[in-house]
Amino acid sequence: MNPDQLLSAKERVGYIKKLQDRLKKDTGNIILKEALRIAKDTVNPVTQKDMYKAIEEEGGVIQFGSVNYKTMQEYDSLEALLPAAERDGWFMRRLTKKQIEVNNKYRNNPEEAWKKLGNNILHKLPYMLFVSLPLFALILRLVYIRRRKEFYFADHGVFTIHLYVFSFLLLLVVFAVAELENAIHTGVLEWLVLLLFFLLFFYLYKAMRNFYKQRRAKTLIKFLLVTILSVVMMTVLFLFFVFFSAFTF
Repeated sequence: MNPDQLLSAKERVGYIKKLQDRLKKDTGNIILKEALRIAKDTVNPVTQKDMYKAIEEEGGVIQFGSVNYKTMQEYDSLEALLPAAERDGWFMRRLTKKQIEVNNKYRNNPEEAWKKLGNNILHKLPYMLFVSLPLFALILRLVYIRRRKEFYFADHGVFTIHLYVFSFLLLLVVFAVAELENAIHTGVLEWLVLLLFFLLFFYLYKAMRNFYKQRRAKTLIKFLLVTILSVVMMTVLFLFFVFFSAFTF
């Protein structure tokens, strides 16, 4: 965020509301009064830096927009002050409603909120992996598009299932080693965990070479391409499921 960027009309309305709330608690604060006078005068430019300099307010547990609203009534009243073209749409209103619900429910216990969100994400990980399986097969299909007459989508799917089975078994070993390292604190096992992750990539390369029967150089190029595309795919899926978990917990 650029600190010298001017506030939008919506941000300015939220800024004025925060200043007014602060002045109710600190009626004699000259700095807040001057900041409010400047903010209300639309002739005066107000930047992000000015806003954060005047207001140092702790946010809620989650915050999707630029303003941390306390109630839906406050949100609706501020939205009503904006031109119709600048008001939030249906999706942003849903996010803001969820933000207000979560912040009011867990305002005094944010640790519980993050713990519940973490558990919600963990419970949805199997769904993420289930969704990623055909997508990984699709990546293989695209990478080996010239051999579509030799390998059908089902063949790439079978290859992906075998890879996922190996990955799950390897992750069980990684979790066991990590727990052992937490218990004995030697530092040596941390390197073993790193080597196990490298083993997964080595296994993928060898599996691609054995399954698709191509030369080392060509397999290496396709291995790098598959790795990059799969990392992007898993990152997008993970962010989506994290966002979905925050929206539904």
